[in-house]
Amino acid sequence: MGFSTLIDSVLASPPPELRAFSRLLEPCSDRELEELARRSASVTRRHFGRTMRMFAPLYLSNECINSCAYCGFSRDNAILRVTLEIEQVAAEAGHLAAEGFRNVLLVAGEHPKFVSGGYLKHCLERLSGEIPSLSLEVAPMETEEYLPLVAAGAEGLVVYQETYDRSVYPELHTAGPKKDYDWRLDAPERAHAAGFRRLGVGVLFGLSEWRGEATALAAHLLHLQRVCWTSQITVSLPRLRPAAGSFEPRFPFEDRDLTQLLCALRVTFPQIGIILSTREPAPLRDALAPLGVTMMSAGSHTEPGGYTGQGADQLHQTVKGKKVEATCGGTSATEQFAISDERTPSEVAAMLRGRGLEPVWKDWDAAILGKDESRGMNDENRRPLAEASFS
Repeated sequence: MGFSTLIDSVLASPPPELRAFSRLLEPCSDRELEELARRSASVTRRHFGRTMRMFAPLYLSNECINSCAYCGFSRDNAILRVTLEIEQVAAEAGHLAAEGFRNVLLVAGEHPKFVSGGYLKHCLERLSGEIPSLSLEVAPMETEEYLPLVAAGAEGLVVYQETYDRSVYPELHTAGPKKDYDWRLDAPERAHAAGFRRLGVGVLFGLSEWRGEATALAAHLLHLQRVCWTSQITVSLPRLRPAAGSFEPRFPFEDRDLTQLLCALRVTFPQIGIILSTREPAPLRDALAPLGVTMMSAGSHTEPGGYTGQGADQLHQTVKGKKVEATCGGTSATEQFAISDERTPSEVAAMLRGRGLEPVWKDWDAAILGKDESRGMNDENRRPLAEASFS
């Protein structure tokens, strides 16, 4: 039974764990918040030590068939678009590997014509020899469609519900398959059935009142811990950032609110991974890193080709699903949103070490499971991918 069939009843009659979590979100004094932060830091050290898992997003495509009011990739926006070819993806990944990353999140807009399952499979096969930990943030699929992606090397899947508020959701998603609230909500469970080792969920804060969103997110986490118990669960707490379309946040979610929520999640869910991305400004990331965060991005770009300029000669616009000549100026694809922390990966790593934390660039390899060592070889001549495209 998917969470979509349970969420309304769970929120109407919350279990004790959810009521306890909601109490941690109630307005509190500075002293109370400081105490919660101390508890959060202590729980984090107990379960994760002083490690911080490092990752970077790699955008494959900014094509999309969805109309989402808040997203820079929305099909309604007249932006410069491109879908990287496999060799261009490999060049972007090679740059990230040179920066030290061994954990990469492949991100794409939702467009089945440009970003098919076959395309994603080829991307994974091309990269898996050099990048041991590959995750996907792409359009939700059926379990059967996820299976070949797991076999090709994907170990993680990220699907953010964006907003759990059923009344707000249709106002923001007006066209495209993303309109289906229940289909999106149940994607992590379908992914678990396909064998993904890591499942990531989250809310885009600013679309609805934050405490209600946080409570629904916590309910989802409780459910996933019970039914997807063989997968590691991670949660992200992104806030709206400037993007094409100029959507403005509807509800406030201040730094203090983010701090309280992050610490409440850590105290309630001691073993989940908590992600803090470059959406947040450097001083805030520095302050929050020791309190409960276990995974951080660094040096991020949110446009295809952002790291090496790949695809710059293939820019176009899309009208009714067809490529047309670009009429808006620019020399690179349009980003999904503007990042805030623009420090290099090495600068972020130095900051973490300065706070007594240890950046971890690699924590997984397929060899742990005794998989075929030839995975990740170039299909044409069976050379290692690192030799074939990253030299």
